[in-house]
Amino acid sequence: MADAHKRARRNPRYKTQYRVDNWPEYEASLRRRGDISFWVDEAVLQAWTPSKTSKRGGQRRYSDLAIETALTLRLLFHLPLRQTEGFLASLFRLMGLDLPVPDHTTLSRRNQTLVLHPRCFDRPAGPVWVIVDSAGLKVCGQGEWHRTKHGAKGRRQWRKLHLAVDEGGFILAQTLTQGHVQDPTEAPALLGRIEGEVHGFVGDGIYDEQGIYEAVLARGRRGGPEPRVVVPPRRNAVLSTDSDQAPTQRDEHIVAIRELGRPRWKRESGYYKQSHAEGAFSRHKRVFGGHLRARHDEARQREAELTCVLLNRMGELGRPESYPVA
Repeated sequence: MADAHKRARRNPRYKTQYRVDNWPEYEASLRRRGDISFWVDEAVLQAWTPSKTSKRGGQRRYSDLAIETALTLRLLFHLPLRQTEGFLASLFRLMGLDLPVPDHTTLSRRNQTLVLHPRCFDRPAGPVWVIVDSAGLKVCGQGEWHRTKHGAKGRRQWRKLHLAVDEGGFILAQTLTQGHVQDPTEAPALLGRIEGEVHGFVGDGIYDEQGIYEAVLARGRRGGPEPRVVVPPRRNAVLSTDSDQAPTQRDEHIVAIRELGRPRWKRESGYYKQSHAEGAFSRHKRVFGGHLRARHDEARQREAELTCVLLNRMGELGRPESYPVA
């Protein structure tokens, strides 16, 4: 207990050091992420070309599964649409498969109306901590170089990706909005997309709103216990009028911060779980870059969803198990 008390009083800029306990297994999983072995299931061969419908007009030559496969390879290997077409054609040729390959025009058009297949991920069962955060992603445009050289005017275009992750960094839900959308407005949508029981909610100071507490508590009333909301109150926060008779969770946080100090409260309340969301964004930008390749908002929605699916798939190959050493 004495060591824990000392760590709580330590200056927050001195971070706790961690050591990976399963390094051989985690290192092997990192190597597997670079494995480019491909196999095509018999069910995929049958579903590659959709069955004809009774509707008038031209019939689709490629199913949603075929379009999703091509777009997934595009994002994974950072390919333009034309190179994606050639890459997929070369794979089929090497594998001896006689399958049609969607051209780049079809990929661009179908990306706006694509219906993604539901995914089943192997994540821990039981109540989860929902950790939320957001980050900006650039969209296609002429960029800073054009503005600097030619003096072009106009606001920079970007979108905001909102993520909800668990303690293991698994992405539970995501939304993509315009850059001006405030983070708290997307919290109810993220909570609504999460299946299972919610044990608690963690967010940074921007989520310090009454609506967040109400949305989390309403989400937890589906039969389970009341979930915890760990959001740091504003520095000038005051207690509610009924704090003496019926203190809220926010009132408890305000009292604890006054007694313990903000750094120690963050450590003891579990607020530092918020770093898992920051880590998810770090992986997202290191793997896929800090921009969106699609040029239409509908296609950008699919692109954001596919990148999150790929990150979860990579995480299934292996995750580090660390423990504090200082």
